[in-house]
Amino acid sequence: MTRRLEWDGCLNVRDLGGVPLEGGRHTRFGSLVRADNIRRLSDDGWRALADHGVVRIVDLRWPEELDEDPPRDVHADVVHVSLLGELDVDHKDDIADYMAVDDPAGYWASSYVLILDEFHANFGRALAAIADAPAGAVLFHCAGGKDRTGLVSALLLRLAGASIDEIAADYGLSEANLNAGPRTWIESAPDETVRRQREFMQQTPPAAMARTLVELDERWGGVRAYLRAAGLSDAQLERLEARLAAP
Repeated sequence: MTRRLEWDGCLNVRDLGGVPLEGGRHTRFGSLVRADNIRRLSDDGWRALADHGVVRIVDLRWPEELDEDPPRDVHADVVHVSLLGELDVDHKDDIADYMAVDDPAGYWASSYVLILDEFHANFGRALAAIADAPAGAVLFHCAGGKDRTGLVSALLLRLAGASIDEIAADYGLSEANLNAGPRTWIESAPDETVRRQREFMQQTPPAAMARTLVELDERWGGVRAYLRAAGLSDAQLERLEARLAAP
């Protein structure tokens, strides 16, 4: 089986199966899927999703993003968790400083650590929705499938026993996937300054996720402690691990 899933209408869909774990095991295929915005799927894409056995979709986007979705009947349970809380249209950060020294890994590591801290409870809600899903595959997604989706994926893989290097490598796959098709988000930038920012933000250097997970371990004592503090029970943590870690 292959990890990358070619679902028409999306660019960045992959099964979390096949990732090496401690002790020589691998994550199981057909259990968890990470994706960009599945609302762009064609009819063929939706059939591929159904054929993959998806029974629950965890949508991590802002409500304002949901409002832009075309109407469609979805034959799976859908749970919405706005992972980043309320949309702040006036949000400013220090991206210019990182762009000046061409350090996307530093920018994203700093951003991800802040996100994990500020929206701790929302990560608990998102992973609880996965833990409590019925039998079958669970898909989680945001808009591009790299940041919000990437962090949830990293927590799941770390919980299952994947190394930081393996998780960082999986995160790094998103950049090539997103650049393989129409770069709509970048091309729709209103001016050259915003275009350069979007090109910078589209990068997914593995070092960004590696630094984030090292910082998570230092701050929380590991992913299990982080998720317990976010509200997950031991039973939910065990179900998440069982979903992903093949025997």
